[in-house]
Amino acid sequence: MKIKLGSLFSQLTIFMWVALSLLPFSSALAQAPAQRMVVDVTEGHRRPMPIAIADFAGPNGANIAQVVREDLERSGLFTVQNPQSFAGRIPDVNVTPRFTDWRAISTEALVIGRGSQTEERLRVEFRLWDIYGQSQLLGLEFSSSDVNWRRIAHKVADAIYGRLTGKTGMFDSRVIFVSETGPRTNRIKRLAVMDQDGANPSFLTDGDEQILNPRFSTSGQQVVYTSLGQRGLKLWVLDIPTGRREAVTGLGNMVFAPRFSRDGQSLIFSSDRDGNTDIMTKNLRTGQVRRLTDNPAIDTSPDFSPDSSRVVFTSDRSGNPQIYKMNAQGTGVARISFGSGRYSTPVWSPDGTMVAFTKQAGGQFHIGVMNSDGSNERILASSYLVEGPSFAPNGRVIVFQREEGPGASPSIWTVDVSGANLRKVSIGVSGSDPAWSPMLE
Repeated sequence: MKIKLGSLFSQLTIFMWVALSLLPFSSALAQAPAQRMVVDVTEGHRRPMPIAIADFAGPNGANIAQVVREDLERSGLFTVQNPQSFAGRIPDVNVTPRFTDWRAISTEALVIGRGSQTEERLRVEFRLWDIYGQSQLLGLEFSSSDVNWRRIAHKVADAIYGRLTGKTGMFDSRVIFVSETGPRTNRIKRLAVMDQDGANPSFLTDGDEQILNPRFSTSGQQVVYTSLGQRGLKLWVLDIPTGRREAVTGLGNMVFAPRFSRDGQSLIFSSDRDGNTDIMTKNLRTGQVRRLTDNPAIDTSPDFSPDSSRVVFTSDRSGNPQIYKMNAQGTGVARISFGSGRYSTPVWSPDGTMVAFTKQAGGQFHIGVMNSDGSNERILASSYLVEGPSFAPNGRVIVFQREEGPGASPSIWTVDVSGANLRKVSIGVSGSDPAWSPMLE
């Protein structure tokens, strides 16, 4: 089966370099006082940094600048200033700004850029200035096909975010999700993908089957998911660039909650055989299937740690669903959640230091995180129904599904791992079961 994608993801080629020869003030990069211009991303009190992003000169310049503003504002770490206050202050990208002009409107960082186009290629250069340090912090250039201007904007935002926070960005990435349309008694659930900000949504399946549990591979090029059709549940691996999908066979009729191993060569999933639900793996190259758990309880929702040495999963072997951890070989099973309520859908953070989860307690559902040993549990979001957390590539933000009351349509939300900056992702359709991709290449 081959599905023609409604997006340009498979055609994207973006090149980046530090444009030292093109940017005459780039020597200021080494002189910039890094201790002054670092945004606090700790979990305590944070003061968003005031930043000014002028409309870029050249093709699509205003649109590119607006996407950069929206990315940085959405992070919760920056206060993006109104461009209407910039009158008479915007210099050319190759001219040092008058720092006193920008201090007058309480700006701490300034971004100025421009684009140029040759045939169908767009080249965008920009500079990031420290207003109080009176120096350039960053000068970069990106180039791609002109239809990919939004990706260029996301890359600009990632570079600014990285320089000012000291952390990897997250904006040049995608979210896979289940698009839900039709009445609740006859929902059509299609696999869909979008940019992390909700732009460029496209369908990857045709709606003939109900889609569940989609998750990216670590390359971001493949997706594994469960489909519910006339013949029951089945696992599929879809290659996004080509639209080709392949059924994962030899697993039985009841398989669900699949995830890729970190090398992309294996799948880990739950399988119900003879009334017993356990954790299994299958090597996609050799076809070998291994059972990791063999317990009368329900063991489900497995996820490999970033180094593939451990697995986190949900089990009701203690009487109600809790989170457990074990070695990748299935040994050393240990419970790590001990709070009140029912736990589910655990997932590792990209650096392996945290586990996010869904929790049902006190008549509500909650999204939370804990340290990978189970300590320091924190609730980040609560509602009538919230579930299915997935970390951003840099581990700073979590995307999840939310329903705000009985009969409400599911929607996609994000929240910072500190519990701040709860936001709804605007995609124009109902969406459930989201999962964040790695950074795009």
